[in-house]
Amino acid sequence: MRIKLLLSFFVIIWIGLLVRVFHLAVQSNEYYETLSENNSIKTELSAPVRGEILDRTNEPVAINELGFKIAFAPHLTKGKDTTKLDAEIRYLTSMIPSLDGEKIAKIYKQHDSYYNHAFIDVVDFIPHETIIPLYALMNLRDTIRISPSPKRLYPYGVLASHVIGYVAKANQKEIDADPTLQLLGYVGKNGIEKYYNSYLQGEAGERQIKVNAHNVEIEEIGRRATKENRNLVLNIDMRLQSFISQLFEKRVGSIIVMDVHGAIYAAGSYPEYDLNKFVSGISSKDWNKLMTSVDAPFTNKIINGLYPPGSTVKTGMGLIYVTSGMLNEHSSVQCSGSMKLGNRAFRCWRGTGHGTTNLSKAIIQSCDDYFYKGSLKVGIERMSTNLIRMGLGKKTGIDLPNEFIGTVPSRTWKRKKFNKPWYKGETLNTSIGQGDFLVTPMQMAQFTALMATGRLPIPHVAKLIGNNPNTPTPLDVLTQAEKEKLPIIQDAMRGVCNDPRGTAKAFVHTRFPIAGKTGTAQTTAIAQNIKQRQNEHSMDYFSRSHAWFTTYGPAENPQFVVTALVEHGGHGGEATGGIVSSIYNKLDELGYIKN
Repeated sequence: MRIKLLLSFFVIIWIGLLVRVFHLAVQSNEYYETLSENNSIKTELSAPVRGEILDRTNEPVAINELGFKIAFAPHLTKGKDTTKLDAEIRYLTSMIPSLDGEKIAKIYKQHDSYYNHAFIDVVDFIPHETIIPLYALMNLRDTIRISPSPKRLYPYGVLASHVIGYVAKANQKEIDADPTLQLLGYVGKNGIEKYYNSYLQGEAGERQIKVNAHNVEIEEIGRRATKENRNLVLNIDMRLQSFISQLFEKRVGSIIVMDVHGAIYAAGSYPEYDLNKFVSGISSKDWNKLMTSVDAPFTNKIINGLYPPGSTVKTGMGLIYVTSGMLNEHSSVQCSGSMKLGNRAFRCWRGTGHGTTNLSKAIIQSCDDYFYKGSLKVGIERMSTNLIRMGLGKKTGIDLPNEFIGTVPSRTWKRKKFNKPWYKGETLNTSIGQGDFLVTPMQMAQFTALMATGRLPIPHVAKLIGNNPNTPTPLDVLTQAEKEKLPIIQDAMRGVCNDPRGTAKAFVHTRFPIAGKTGTAQTTAIAQNIKQRQNEHSMDYFSRSHAWFTTYGPAENPQFVVTALVEHGGHGGEATGGIVSSIYNKLDELGYIKN
């Protein structure tokens, strides 16, 4: 009996072993074959060269400076023994004295480990002219590897900094989202560099090789070329960009020059900053200076600056009024300079009033009282809904990252945000672009293009993505009634710049007639007991109003929109009329204005 049990036990053991051998030899063959291939076939990736960015005249605005990076072989340290590493650092710094030996040692020790068998990058960039005389000699050392490493360079420095953006070292979160960055090391952080990063950075090349047990290459079995040098051509003209930067010197704010189809020919957020400081890592001193400046130079005011639109919104508001069925272009009010609502007086900017005022006069002379009284008839919901349809309170769709939405206030918005009721006084404030109403300069430029052409363009900085034109189709957002009444608004906007009583007439000196709307957006409330409004220039700087002037031209054949905002500039036309006029004359000089 015992013998039978013993034999049965051995039979079971042998059957188990045979089953396991069958599983390993037959059923798991594919798995272990793949594992074996992974052990013997090695994949090497090659970094693509980042595409350059050019302006519309093919002038380079972001290029790659030729240089090299230096890597040390792994395992130059053994525990606390750094003899080999110290020797390599002494050799390297003797060849290139400008290098920091302590920094190199720190970088190396951070990445060296028993499990790492790859060379360790210790110097990210050495200029081409520095390394070439030393290349042959240094390359003889088995412990040093020198390989190409282009560095991003921005030839214009500060010009169009908020539009172009910059590249900088990728962080771990960015690398996890895009493993190619482990190879590249750098990624677009802002502006066009960030928005089109995937296109500009290209795709890594791949080389598959067979290696033996000693990691020695036996043969190449496959290769895939990099997809690189994907250049991007912008609508920006750097000649015009340089010109507007000079015009805006020592001012804070934004300028946008856009054709009526949405192509951005120049756009500035001021003050600007030097893009080249970010490529290799900005110093703490420079970073703190940017972050603590009251002028917010790091904020892209073009799409992230939020300002009350002031009277610039009166053009769209007027279009809403005359198509509401409650008012028409002949409806008028008697402006005495102040309107009473409850226990509060809502004042017109002209203390003596404008007298009998219809829509056209209200836009030309920027009468607040007309819009106050019209808003009570039309109502906040109709105003808010239609302004959003016209492009305010939502993204324009521009090809720049992190665009802000702004605010077109309404009952629903206030209830949702503050859980408070809406008051009629807020309707009056909204009608003249004050209160909680906030827009970006880009939204105002797009809104002005709508007034000029009847279609809402999608602003776009890129002109050519490779060989493909970037021409988004403008949106048809106006109702038929609004299209029919739009000429009334356009005629009034021409009056703003050309009528003797127009708010911009005294400040416009263009070679051809333009149309537009000024705006003076208050930053501080005026107390009810103050009868005489204080002159803007006698106020403290931060108490002054923001100055708007948004225009299109030529008036009879709209081709371009120029929108200017000067923070705390005071009266819109006075602070910006000369700037805007000079830009139109420059457009004409550069041959962009067609008869």
